[in-house]
Amino acid sequence: MKTKNQEDKHSMRKLIAAINMTLDGFCDHTAGLPDEEIHQHYTELLGQGDAILYGRTTYQLMEFWRTFLENPSEIKSMNDFAIAIDNIPKIVFSHTLNNVEWKSATIANRDIKETVLELKQQSGKDIFVGSPGLIIQLMKLNLIDEFQLCIHPVVAGNGLPLFENINDRTIFKLVKTKVFNGGAVILHYEPRNE
Repeated sequence: MKTKNQEDKHSMRKLIAAINMTLDGFCDHTAGLPDEEIHQHYTELLGQGDAILYGRTTYQLMEFWRTFLENPSEIKSMNDFAIAIDNIPKIVFSHTLNNVEWKSATIANRDIKETVLELKQQSGKDIFVGSPGLIIQLMKLNLIDEFQLCIHPVVAGNGLPLFENINDRTIFKLVKTKVFNGGAVILHYEPRNE
């Protein structure tokens, strides 16, 4: 028989950290090798969520996709991803941005812990986080339910490591993998409670 706490946790929305990485562990959206298959995967993934959390830097990088709404590409998968990223509500955590122009984006008005705890209690689809800094903050708060790490077959040589400034050991359980024809692989991990 499940306890009330187990039932509450089971019925809560999941917070999923979804990010692209290189083989040498760097998070760099420009170093990966996105292709039609990867764009399609992320388009479908965004359709399974109700919100995505960004820090200022990643939010500003993702604004690139707004240009595809006005000037579509010849590549359908890129246009589809642009529509999906435009449609999903974005919550931006920033100490320097006062407003955002993207109609589906808002600036967070509370700290990340309060915001995420409230979002997880609401009914609806999953919540994504796509910024390295936010992933680390949320990992330290034990609020991430799943990590979806898309590893691209590239060695960047330098950049921003995802698991920077992590001092505590965390063990993960591999729950699923997805291999793309271009050589990228998504590893789905859940943190294990020791």
